[in-house]
Formats: sequence, C-alpha cells, structure tokens
Amino acid sequence: MTVTSASPSTDRSTTGSRGRIVDLLGKPWSGVAILLAFYIVLIVAFSVLSPFFLTGRNMLAIGSNVAFIGLMAAAGTPLIIAGGLDLSVAAVAGLTGVTIAILHGVGLPIWIAVFLALCVGAGVGLINGLFATRLKLNPLIVTLGMMSIVSGTALILTGGLTRALMVPGFNWIGQGRLFTIPVPIILMAITYIALAIVLARTRFGRFVYAAGGNAEASRLIGLPVERVQMILYAISGVSGAVAGTMLAAQLGAAAPGAASTHLLTVIAAIILGGTSLYGGRGSVWGTLLAVLILGTLGNGLTLMDVSSFWQDVTRGVVLMLAVSLDQIRTRALGD
Repeated sequence: MTVTSASPSTDRSTTGSRGRIVDLLGKPWSGVAILLAFYIVLIVAFSVLSPFFLTGRNMLAIGSNVAFIGLMAAAGTPLIIAGGLDLSVAAVAGLTGVTIAILHGVGLPIWIAVFLALCVGAGVGLINGLFATRLKLNPLIVTLGMMSIVSGTALILTGGLTRALMVPGFNWIGQGRLFTIPVPIILMAITYIALAIVLARTRFGRFVYAAGGNAEASRLIGLPVERVQMILYAISGVSGAVAGTMLAAQLGAAAPGAASTHLLTVIAAIILGGTSLYGGRGSVWGTLLAVLILGTLGNGLTLMDVSSFWQDVTRGVVLMLAVSLDQIRTRALGD
C-alpha cells in the first residue's frame, strides 16, 4: 500500500497564503476597502437592473433617507468599540419627536422644545451608562429594558397616535437644502467627520479603543474606562435625539414608534462596517459605508418592486452575515 503525504513545499505554500490573508485582514483599511468595492458592485448592478436608479435625485434621496439611521450608527460605533452597547437609541428617537410635539403644543418655542428633547436623550444615555458602568450590569439587558421603558413612555404620552409637527423653520432640518444638498446629508457628513477626527487624532479616541481592547489592563494603567463609556452612552442618547428630531422634521409629524423598526438596520450597519462586537476594533468610515450599502440595497429593491417583507428578510440575512464575518475575522486575527 502506498502512503502519500503533502510535500513540504505545498504546506509552506498553504501556510504562506493563509498568512497573507490574515495579514490583509489585519490591515486597518481592509474592511473599508472591501465594503467600498462591494458598494461599487451594488451600484453597478442596480444601475443595470433599473434605469431610475443611477440619477442625482435618487442618490440624494438615498442619502436623505438613511441620514437619521447614519447618525445613530455613527454614535453607536465608538460605544461598541469601547465595549458598550445601546439598544434604546431608536426608541429615544421616537420619544424625542413626541417630546418636541408635546412641548411645542403647550406653547413653548420650537427650538426650546428641541433643546429640552435633546436633554431627555442625553439623560437616557447617562442612565444607561450609570447602570452599565457603575452598577456593572450587562449593557444588553440594561438598554433592552430602557428601550421598553422609553417606547412605552412615548406611547403613553401620545396614546399611540401620531402628532402633526409642521413648523417651517423646524421642518427645514429634514426637508431643506443647502447648496442643492439636502440638510440631513450635510448633518450626517459633519457628524462622521467629527467622530473620525476624535477617534483618530485625540487622546479620548485612544482611550475608546483601549477601553474596548482590554478594559482591565486599561484600568490598571490609570485610564478612565468607566468615564469614557459614560460619555459615549450620553453621546449615543443625544444621537438618538438628534435622529428623532431630523426624522420628525422630515415627516412633519411625530410618531412614537417612528424609528423603532430601524434598530436592526443601525446594529447591522455598525457590525457590517467592521466594528467588533467584542470591542477594541472599528471605524466610523466603515459604518458610513455600511449605512449607504443598506440604504442602497433597500432603495434598489424598492425600484425593482420587491416586497417590503422580503426586504426585511434581506436585512436580517445581511445582519447574520455581518456577525459571521466579524467572527471569522476575529478568529483569523487571533490565530
């Protein structure tokens, strides 16, 4: 009987190829580059399938429609990098619109109502941070409970009804344009640029990555892990409030559950963008590309007259694939 074995050269070739793949995955730009390539392929595919897709009006519509999702995902990215998680952000967006409508309805000027609603969002974020960092409770359970509380509060305040919110200056935030560019897109772009600078160029940004990479080691060398996470929870709450304000301005109405159905898209965008659920790794640019990919996917499927039910299935599949890819990448880097 003849026994065959792999030659040393074959083993070295396989090991070398695997090493190159791991090295490529380990590059900080690799995830963003892959997403960018996929986004280009997606645009080309839908351009071929629908003559209405690749137009300036449709591209701007995609950006405007995903702007409020992008704001929530932008703030959620550094939070997850630092080892946190916020599932209440979409519920905060709904409560914010309701708060603005109620306060304006009783006679408060619209911008004072907006300011107070933003304070509510920050307060919800700080409460999440307090329970997650000071009391050491699981952020998944904390923010899931807060999501239920906030959603229920919005429904109680409105009786489950939508409230009109037609104030020209206020509605400009969601419907206006600046130099032909929709205001929501401009606000989203400013948010991502600011967060990218903070994470890449400031000491606070380095603390964010350190807190998520190894929280215990960071504490031992004196880094304020809990304070960093508290700030990020507050920022996440404010982002939900800003997103809710933008959405209410776009719709001209405040609905208690206006953003709740988009929580899955927010989380999917963050994970698809390359942010690890284990913390310590991620990029806001990856998140932005993922938001655009998911928005483009939904827009393209709508133009192709695909049922919204199947679009929900598609988003779920994308989320599962994103988490699976994150696991594969984490294991590859860990070997």
